[in-house]
Amino acid sequence: MGHSQAAKAQNRERILNEAAKQIREGGLESLSVGTLMGRVNLTHGGFYGHFASRAELIAQALERALLEGEAKARASDGPDRPASASAMVKGYLSRAHRDAPNTGCAIAALISDVGRADTRCRAVMEPHIENFITKAARVLGSDSDDEAILAASAMIGALAISRVITDPKRSDAILRAVRDAVIAMKVDD
Repeated sequence: MGHSQAAKAQNRERILNEAAKQIREGGLESLSVGTLMGRVNLTHGGFYGHFASRAELIAQALERALLEGEAKARASDGPDRPASASAMVKGYLSRAHRDAPNTGCAIAALISDVGRADTRCRAVMEPHIENFITKAARVLGSDSDDEAILAASAMIGALAISRVITDPKRSDAILRAVRDAVIAMKVDD
């Protein structure tokens, strides 16, 4: 019994990891249960042993994608050096981040999809947006909620827009303009 529960837990993790990857690559609506289960070498019918519905899977895969993006951001801070405003903004609004929507910030990658999604998905993303705003306030040294909201919104929006623009120079200009403006918001100590 213990072995089958462990195997079931491993299968669920494989499903969630693949689903998170799939929604980051193609958006929430790209998630096909049949395709997903095939990618993890499980049967379509076995899906319901792990999730009550596709909607439940999407919400949990979204949470997984958001947590993965946050973990990657924390790892780049380093254990002995918290992110400075400049480092955070430059890393977030970089070509490397722009060019890696599958592994970067899931908020920027999925914000439009989640805005059109059900309440459950919006409720999953909402605290991650609030955490982003809180981090922006912390690294900018700002006590102003409005400034933190502005910085976070500008960064997420610029990253999302830069991924749409096909002209690399224009896309870079968008990243640079917002990067410079947000860094200029830094409250001097």
